[in-house]
Amino acid sequence: MQTPTFDQLLDATCHFGHLKRKWNPAMAPYIFMERNGIHIIDLYKTQAKLEEAAAALKNIAKSGKKVLFVATKKQAKQVVADRATSVGMPYVIERWPGGMLTNFPTIRKAVKKMASIDKMMKDGTFDNMSKRERLQVTRQRAKLEKNLGSIADLNRLPSAVFVVDVMKEHIAVAEANRLGIPVFGIVDTNSDPELVDFVIPANDDASKSIDIILTTVCEAINEGIEERKIEKVDNKDEELADEAPAEAKPRRTRVRRKAAEEAPAEAAAEPAQAEEEPKAEAQEEPKAE
Repeated sequence: MQTPTFDQLLDATCHFGHLKRKWNPAMAPYIFMERNGIHIIDLYKTQAKLEEAAAALKNIAKSGKKVLFVATKKQAKQVVADRATSVGMPYVIERWPGGMLTNFPTIRKAVKKMASIDKMMKDGTFDNMSKRERLQVTRQRAKLEKNLGSIADLNRLPSAVFVVDVMKEHIAVAEANRLGIPVFGIVDTNSDPELVDFVIPANDDASKSIDIILTTVCEAINEGIEERKIEKVDNKDEELADEAPAEAKPRRTRVRRKAAEEAPAEAAAEPAQAEEEPKAEAQEEPKAE
């Protein structure tokens, strides 16, 4: 993972904040200056915070956990969908389904409903329905796919939530905070950074700004996933190496046991032969007289 340079962040317009009259005073530590009534974000702090967030997300991915990406604003939708898909993470780019985190079992039921409709289509049940019923089920399936298709593989609550625009996704942030799920977010000058655990101060409106930050974050996640795969392979090799001597030991034990069983039999045979020899000598002596 390589953190973007100051110039790269500048070219991506990450430094542009909101109008001065719309600012949130809690963002003061991240503001460099004001120009023409617009706040300018300190990109050195953006760089440092982005590196910190990327390192934390890498560790989460390395432990095999999921990160949920949330961005329902138009300019961020496609970027989030592409980047999250590239690392196999769930995402929400349509309307945030209320209670998705706090009422997760209900959301899972809706996802299972989608799976049951797919099963009906495959086993022939769908063909036996009337035309009207088929149309209703098809519409229901399309609606579920649009809203929940991207989280179909999310079987448990995510270990972290990454949000683009804290103000717009305030419901998602509130639910994550309520459950104690760490929140990573691109925070502009009009947002409250205290609601986010890992603040990335940057322009959350420009697609270029969103893209460069998400690219960095997803590269870190991908590195974590790859390291996890390598560790699994190494652990498997160690297990095989440990098992190999264990398999060899019983074989040697069986060989020793067999040798021990044969040894007494041979020893018993030798005294028997010794007893027979004197008898033969006794029988031969009278003949000599």
